Amino acid sequence: MRKPVKGATRLRGAFVGSASGAVSIAAHALGGGVISPEQSSVALLIGACAAVGVLVGSLRTRAGLLQLMGLLAIGQGIGHTALALAPGHHHGAHATVPMLLAHLAAIPVGALLIRGAEAAVGRAASSVRRAMRVLGALLVPAPPTVVLVTARDAAIPRKLLLGSGIGTRGPPVHL
Repeated sequence: MRKPVKGATRLRGAFVGSASGAVSIAAHALGGGVISPEQSSVALLIGACAAVGVLVGSLRTRAGLLQLMGLLAIGQGIGHTALALAPGHHHGAHATVPMLLAHLAAIPVGALLIRGAEAAVGRAASSVRRAMRVLGALLVPAPPTVVLVTARDAAIPRKLLLGSGIGTRGPPVHL
């Protein structure tokens, strides 16, 4: 069974990777960059953001808010670079002012949302764990009661039962 900390770090990695990709696409479009799904840069963006997510998910320590903002900034920079590598990209590798503002605004907002999601998942997991503990205690059957019978309390078989095989048995005779 995985440790909860390990699951939380993987979840953080998934959040950072997906947020980096989503913000990169949104900021790129806001800055006037053209994005079409058939471009190879989108495939590169998905791969780069997945790599960022795996990297963040492999960190053993819990990221503080400033460290999380730094990881988001790195992820968005990698995402922007991936989108800028498109063959028909018109504004070069540099960022326009609206694009840069969108990236800068998304970093603290994304970090706060990720921290809130981590807290919510932790509380939900804790509630589920407590509920399962209570339900598990209710579902445990009571131990069977043991009754000891002494030789004196044992029933003595009746003579009728011991000798009941004597005689014929059948329907009454009609004459």
